[in-house]
Amino acid sequence: MATHLKNLSDFSETEVPSAAPYKFGIVVAEWNAGITNALYQGAYESLLEHGAAEQNIVTHQVPGSFELTSGADFLLKTGKFDAIICLGCVIQGETRHFDFICNAVANGLTNVALKYSKPVIFGVLTTDTQQQAVDRAGGKHGNKGIEGAVTAIKMAYLAETLKS
Repeated sequence: MATHLKNLSDFSETEVPSAAPYKFGIVVAEWNAGITNALYQGAYESLLEHGAAEQNIVTHQVPGSFELTSGADFLLKTGKFDAIICLGCVIQGETRHFDFICNAVANGLTNVALKYSKPVIFGVLTTDTQQQAVDRAGGKHGNKGIEGAVTAIKMAYLAETLKS
C-alpha cells in the first residue's frame, strides 16, 4: 500500500513485550512544540498502554532537536534508564540548516547509544512541510511518538534478553 494512504503506526501485527520492567527517559524538543507535544503524548500513552509505570517514565525538554543528543547523554549518564526516546521535528526551510541539523542529530543520537550501549530512539520528524509533520504526529500517517515508544520497549527487551 502506498505510504500516503497508510497509518505507519499500526502495530496490530507485531508482538510488543511488556514495558513494565523498564525505565524510560523521554527527551522532547520545544521547537515546533505543537508537533513535538503530539509526539510526546503518543509516546507517553503508548508506554503506559504497554505496561510501563508512570514513575518509570521521566521526561525532560530541550530547546530544539539539535539538543536532543545532549539531553539523551545527560539522562544515560545517570545510569537510571533502559532506553531513551528522543522526539523532535525539523521542517525543511529555504537554507541548508535543515540538512546540518538532521545529520547532526542522527549521528549524535547514534553515538550516544553506542557510548552507553543503551537504546536511544530517533523520534525526529524530518519533513518538507508543516502538513507532513502534522500527518505524522497523530494525523493520517499515525504518530511517530507511538513508534518511538514501541521501538524503545522492543530494544530494551532485546538488550535484557541478550544479557541473560
